Amino acid sequence: MDHVFYPWSAQAGVHPVPVTGASGSWFWDAEGKRYLDFSSQLVNVNIGHQHPDVVAAIVAQAGTLTTISPTVGNEVRSELARLIVERAPGQLNRVLFTTGGAEAVEHAVRLARSYTGRTKMLSAYRSYHGGTGVAIGLTGEPRRWGAEPTNVDVIRFFGPYPYRSAWQCTTPEQETAAALRHLRQVIELEGPQHIAGLILESVVGTNGVLVPPPGYLAGVRELCDEFGIVYIADEVMAGFGRVGEWFAVQAFDVAPDLITFAKGVNSGYVPLGGVLIAERIAARYDDTVYPGGLTYAGHPLACAAGVASIGVFEREGILDHVRTVGSDVLGKGLRELASRHPSVGEVRGMGFFWALELVRDPQTREPLVPFAASGAAAEPMSRVTAAAKERGLWPFVAANRLQIAPPLTTSADELRTGMGILDEVLAVADSYVGESAAQ
Repeated sequence: MDHVFYPWSAQAGVHPVPVTGASGSWFWDAEGKRYLDFSSQLVNVNIGHQHPDVVAAIVAQAGTLTTISPTVGNEVRSELARLIVERAPGQLNRVLFTTGGAEAVEHAVRLARSYTGRTKMLSAYRSYHGGTGVAIGLTGEPRRWGAEPTNVDVIRFFGPYPYRSAWQCTTPEQETAAALRHLRQVIELEGPQHIAGLILESVVGTNGVLVPPPGYLAGVRELCDEFGIVYIADEVMAGFGRVGEWFAVQAFDVAPDLITFAKGVNSGYVPLGGVLIAERIAARYDDTVYPGGLTYAGHPLACAAGVASIGVFEREGILDHVRTVGSDVLGKGLRELASRHPSVGEVRGMGFFWALELVRDPQTREPLVPFAASGAAAEPMSRVTAAAKERGLWPFVAANRLQIAPPLTTSADELRTGMGILDEVLAVADSYVGESAAQ
């Protein structure tokens, strides 16, 4: 491990757990210590670790055809495209395959700019869209800082966040109205004739599991229609069952122009991503060359894993499992934890995608750690994270939040086991309640 350069890390401080195996919702290290995966790694192992049907599909495909150019026809690639389109909302009828989510975002932006002839892009401050050039430029959160200047023509806006409303709203309905007024003003001030697209995570992921309040996504759709802006739904994290729908926008009855996907399409067993394209946009390139492509796009091994994964979703009733167990066990259990722990300022989420926002004061909502905290300032969350891992729970931690995103195949009993560990872990966060970070 001495020769590996690790992402998003100061290399001297990296001490990775040496993982040697995994199965279902669990993985284990070289010493045999087991961890319940409450992060699905990077919120991508939706089908669970080492699902035998998906592994078998990869092996079978390897015995037939390991790789082929994206410029030729391939049966398994075509089959996966068909399966995805059949589950997509609206008129999203074509699939441009990539090898991951960041590349999907890159190509969605290229499609929007090429289609409209405009250059500017709108994205939210609380967002993450990937680590490549355009994608990190669109990202709103602090991880973009080290990559600047990105030279991406981007305008950022505030999305709804009822718990910390930028407009001091007190109801979800007020928050929706205020956020849409704000977005309209940004569009008008920037000149809609210059704005190619708007990219928005359907449910904001790493930046808080922010579920849009009623009417917000529909309002975004209406504004994009009014001003001729391409609406890109970033579903790299929220897509393929994470909230109990094939695509998260379907929970809000909205059809965007483009959807970026990756992660859960085949749970990362082999790298894969893509862009779902509305027919009216795709048709532009029937007689015009699309200016882009990738050597490994729609890789046969990756597509075979995707076809098998969708089959597992159907046979095992995973979407129904996520909806019912996500609400009745996970959501209910997390709210019960919050009632016992003053450090939990808010519980929010849906399906198998939740966040516990940790605070020092439930009244003032002062976060457990300051924004973009590092070093000593981040120690409280570091202690919370360590407490979870010591007890065999692998958490998804971001800023002042414990975010809950287990594999979609996780059983109700496994979820209860994880929440039992969280009950102990939250005692660490509780010890900071009433103690201001400024002290």
